[in-house]
Amino acid sequence: MKLEEIGFYTLEEERAKNVSEKSPMWRCELLVTSKCNFNCPYCRGTDKSADITLDYAKLVVDLWADDGLKNIRFSGGEPTCVEWLPELIEYAAQKSSIERIAISTNGSRSYAYYKNLWRLGVNDFSISLDACCSADIDRMSGTTGNWDNIKENILKLSKLTYVTVGCVFDENNVDGSLDTIRFAHNLGVSDIRIISSAQYNEALQRLDELEPEILKVHPILKYRVFNYSYGRNVRGIHSCDTTKCHLVKDDSAIKGDYHYPCIIYLREGGEPIGRVGKDMRKERLSWVERNNTHKNPICRENCLDVCVDYNNTADFYFERSSQ
Repeated sequence: MKLEEIGFYTLEEERAKNVSEKSPMWRCELLVTSKCNFNCPYCRGTDKSADITLDYAKLVVDLWADDGLKNIRFSGGEPTCVEWLPELIEYAAQKSSIERIAISTNGSRSYAYYKNLWRLGVNDFSISLDACCSADIDRMSGTTGNWDNIKENILKLSKLTYVTVGCVFDENNVDGSLDTIRFAHNLGVSDIRIISSAQYNEALQRLDELEPEILKVHPILKYRVFNYSYGRNVRGIHSCDTTKCHLVKDDSAIKGDYHYPCIIYLREGGEPIGRVGKDMRKERLSWVERNNTHKNPICRENCLDVCVDYNNTADFYFERSSQ
């Protein structure tokens, strides 16, 4: 399977072929706040070091853009809790190298608010959808009264731009996983990302019951269902996989004053690579050389299937070019 067929637009075969210390930064994620209006039971959350100012956020965007940044994501916490998020999006949209501006959100703000973000430059909305009825959404979000708003936002935004939903399953909602997937499909989303929570980390069952027409139009969902059908869970590295994380070379995640290997590594409590600054790229390349993903427990147990496949592909091209 070619990387393009998986469905994640940042993971291209050409990127894997040419990743190096000179390639542009392909995807970077900035945590803009620790605040969130939800209390999801599986959420790792983040500490107050994620709370930053608009000026600092612009500085980070500048540093990445100077290195040819192509895709940026703003997350948290809940990024829409930050009053200056629209201004930051407008600022990022002015950078000529940036092709995609994404936000990860719980979808609880008004449709007018999200439509304004779209007008300012957001062309990728990743919205949480862990159930398909109001009672279960209330339980999984630790809130009440947001269901109708979330549903309306997904439906309307899907008509404007690229919208994916992230469905996190654990023992509390896994029995309704098929209904949730079908519901998301009927809302018209571009794709559906299913994953078991880090605490649960169990294979999802009965996915073979999904209708072929649903899988046909959602490549990320199809990829995950295929993996599950062959006994491959979303998380974890196997003995046959590369020991190198080539993604770190042109990808980044920042919380506060520090940059981390990736967002998963950050959320699982891993140590940062270094402080934010002009030497980040050099520090990241050094980390790749030192780190063995099979010996690093966070990488070994939590690396996502798509990242593993990308790193295996990049390693193939790297080894071939070294011969």
